[in-house]
Amino acid sequence: MARGKVQMRRIENPVHRQVTFCKRRAGLLKKAKELSVLTDADIGIIIFSTHGKLYELATRGTMEGLIERYRKTSGEAQTEGGEVIQAQFAQLAQLTCLRKGHSNAQGPRYCGIK
Repeated sequence: MARGKVQMRRIENPVHRQVTFCKRRAGLLKKAKELSVLTDADIGIIIFSTHGKLYELATRGTMEGLIERYRKTSGEAQTEGGEVIQAQFAQLAQLTCLRKGHSNAQGPRYCGIK
């Protein structure tokens, strides 16, 4: 029996929304565990419910360890191409500033560009 296509929009009924959240959260965590077992990948998932409750999964070690590893890895990537990334960020900031309607006469500092 085929399942119907689910429309991706907010579930209005709070009871149905909570049930869906619990089921999908459990499914997501299960799939992450399976992916970790099958591929030896280190996976970390952080979920905050609408009520502010924290759900997390770290397949190996702790979430703090995974976050620290992420920071080190992303920090190394930034230092390797840091100048290029900074230049691209400056260009993006200028474009964003122009789209918001700020004129160049007000100077780059007005838009938060240094």
